[in-house]
Amino acid sequence: MNQNITRSVVGVFDDYNTAQRVAQDLANAGIPRESIEVQSNFMTGTAGGGTGQGERQEGGISGFFHRLFGGDESEGYKGHYAEAVRRGNSVVCVTAPEAQVEQVAQMMNAAGAVDIDRHVENYRQAGEYERHDPAAPPYSYDEAARERERFRGGDQAGSIPVVEEELEVGKRVVQRGGVRVYSHVVEQPVEQDVELREEHVRVERRPVDRPMGSAEAGQLRDQSVEVTEMAEVPVVQKRARVREEVVVGKETTSRTEKIRDNVRRTEVEVNPLNAGEGPTADFRRDWEERYANSGESFESYQPAYDYGYQSAGDARYKGRNWSDVEDNIRTDYMRANPNSNWERMKSAVRYGWDKVTGKR
Repeated sequence: MNQNITRSVVGVFDDYNTAQRVAQDLANAGIPRESIEVQSNFMTGTAGGGTGQGERQEGGISGFFHRLFGGDESEGYKGHYAEAVRRGNSVVCVTAPEAQVEQVAQMMNAAGAVDIDRHVENYRQAGEYERHDPAAPPYSYDEAARERERFRGGDQAGSIPVVEEELEVGKRVVQRGGVRVYSHVVEQPVEQDVELREEHVRVERRPVDRPMGSAEAGQLRDQSVEVTEMAEVPVVQKRARVREEVVVGKETTSRTEKIRDNVRRTEVEVNPLNAGEGPTADFRRDWEERYANSGESFESYQPAYDYGYQSAGDARYKGRNWSDVEDNIRTDYMRANPNSNWERMKSAVRYGWDKVTGKR
């Protein structure tokens, strides 16, 4: 793919604020800001934002569409886009490399880019547009707001949402408890016996009277003798020893817990109706098959059919079986129709009930 090829992607949005937000999102996604243009008419500007203080870009719109499409401003899509801007819409144009075109288009569609063909068709159905008139004045803020509301109403259709709850079970960590371990120093008095020795010099003089021997002849001179006294004294030193270790850790276990809850959902029952007749036609056919020969008119049975049909949609009986509610329905029916005969009309009431609950 040639990275030098660029293409222009044009999106139309209901109001100026949305267009500006789309432009910012595109810039955040990596599209160069100078490659993004936002155009609106100066009368509506920020129409939809409620300020009415838009950028005065009307003078540049003709040139903008001429550069984009060329030719006469009132012709073809150029005229359609110009008409949308005149009526209060805003246009975002992005000139991007071919590799980014798909991304730009997806972002514009996700942001609510309108279908210009549908808008043009709406203009024409209202009998107010054939081709763009460059001389026509731009819509004011109020006119543009009314135009958007008109189109929004035309695009809406009646719907019944089908809602179903889903059970989502997650996990979160909660503190169950724990342990904190402190260590501190305590002093404890101790005592120990130690045996110490001491030396003491003892001088003893003994009287002697004997002749000096030859071995002692040399001792007749000055002499000195030194004797040192020694004594043991206690020496105390302390040595630290590890006697015990306290190890603090965690072990992880897992368990499976079954979560039980109730979820709700809506169920939509679609009953086909004959054109213009509704369920009455079905009731009449059932009367013809079962009761026409009894001599009783359909009108005498119709209240019973209708009562069963309406009871099936009553919130009190929703989702319950006929056997569970028959007594209550009989009581209510006789209260509403005191001159009727329940045993004779019960089958007709049941038929109306079954039409709604899907048994018929």
